[in-house]
Amino acid sequence: MKNKLLLGLGIIAFAIGCQSPKTEVTPEEARAIAKEAYLYGFPLVDNMRVQYTYFVDKGHANYKGPYNTLVNIPRVFTPDDRAIQTPNSDTPYSWIGLDLRAEPIVFTVPPIAPERYWSLQLIDLYTHNFDIPGSRTDGNNGGNFLVAGPNWQGEKPDGITRVIRCETEIASAQFRTQLFNPDDLENVKKIQEKYIAQPLSAFLKNPAPKASSVIDFPQPLTPDSQRTSLDFFSMLNFYLQFCPTHPSEVALMERFEKIGIGTGKTFHAEKLSSEIKEAIEAGITDAWTDFQGLRERFNRGEMTSGDALGTREHLQNNYLYRMGAAVIGIYGLSKEEAIYLPYFTDIDGQNLDGSHQYNLRFEKGQMPPVNSFWSLTMYDSPASLLVHNPIDRYLLNSTMLSQFKIDEDGGLTLYIQHESPGKDKEPNWLPAPKGAFLLFNRLYWPKPEALDGTWKQAPLVRVR
Repeated sequence: MKNKLLLGLGIIAFAIGCQSPKTEVTPEEARAIAKEAYLYGFPLVDNMRVQYTYFVDKGHANYKGPYNTLVNIPRVFTPDDRAIQTPNSDTPYSWIGLDLRAEPIVFTVPPIAPERYWSLQLIDLYTHNFDIPGSRTDGNNGGNFLVAGPNWQGEKPDGITRVIRCETEIASAQFRTQLFNPDDLENVKKIQEKYIAQPLSAFLKNPAPKASSVIDFPQPLTPDSQRTSLDFFSMLNFYLQFCPTHPSEVALMERFEKIGIGTGKTFHAEKLSSEIKEAIEAGITDAWTDFQGLRERFNRGEMTSGDALGTREHLQNNYLYRMGAAVIGIYGLSKEEAIYLPYFTDIDGQNLDGSHQYNLRFEKGQMPPVNSFWSLTMYDSPASLLVHNPIDRYLLNSTMLSQFKIDEDGGLTLYIQHESPGKDKEPNWLPAPKGAFLLFNRLYWPKPEALDGTWKQAPLVRVR
């Protein structure tokens, strides 16, 4: 008996000795992993910060409704809307948070007049635009669009126009419906009232499946604390449970696990050694340094929003691009749907400031080439929010061409400044704040010459 016991203990000792020893991460490795994980995770964490205010926190001023409930907003964004940066104020929205765990959601779209732009942007938890039904892709005759989560194995039911797959269990969607002018709002409301979002079982008039468990979402970090707090990684871990690992990211997740990041993992910031904690904090700083370099590339015109927005296939796991899009303009459309052309500086490379006056002139025949419309919108800096002004004008767009004052040679000059340029020029005036600002020119459904770079954006010229 004694010999058997000794033999058993020996086998156990041998087995333990044959196991690979746990490798402790070095500060250098922790810093590199933290940077990579931050770049990867920022869009998820910031996305859920917004979704929390929209679909979870009933007491928040920006709350719209619970998940899987479509809510129409029969107005455009104003400076009082402060949840997301660089908001579009051309198209009234209809919002919905998607919980796709139990069953798919079916969107029903009515026929819409052919001259009116509409789109249904579908955004997964990573902020990929995984599809965009709309005027460009599906026309304006209406249809039924089924959006399914990663675990749904069904076939296309009768009456469904298209089946669209989402790789995350939590997602969101937003209708954009073009508003031609303030008097057109009632027409937009009538269209919004005909948008329907319902579970597949309700669409098919079948019994509903068992409901999924209620998610106890954590209180999100503030935009400022997201930039520095190590709690960022705890948030990321929580959200990753809704994101089945993509085949291309298996090795990436294995690296993240070395510092406690991943589905089912707990990130214990308080248990880190001071050396490792400082290394991870430095990794976050490194991520923001890389972002700043990316923003400078935008400033120099070396890349556009079209490079950083779109599907996973388009981005090819470029996590810096994905983070950049989330920081500069979260929920932006893919380039085929819209191009976002920023003005961060003037033609001489100087930062924009309302203490100066600027002209933006489109030469005759050089208006932004679009199948739908273009829009130039003013934002303060660095918050990237709409700007209060005495005439409540936050943008100038192509639907306003009839009220613009055209130059004698057929061109169009827009006046970008804080004070009025004078009554005769006010139709072409876009009010700026007193201090720093930036502009975005949106081209909806851009023509090929805008996509391939044949058409060049007009320069912003400081005149005083």
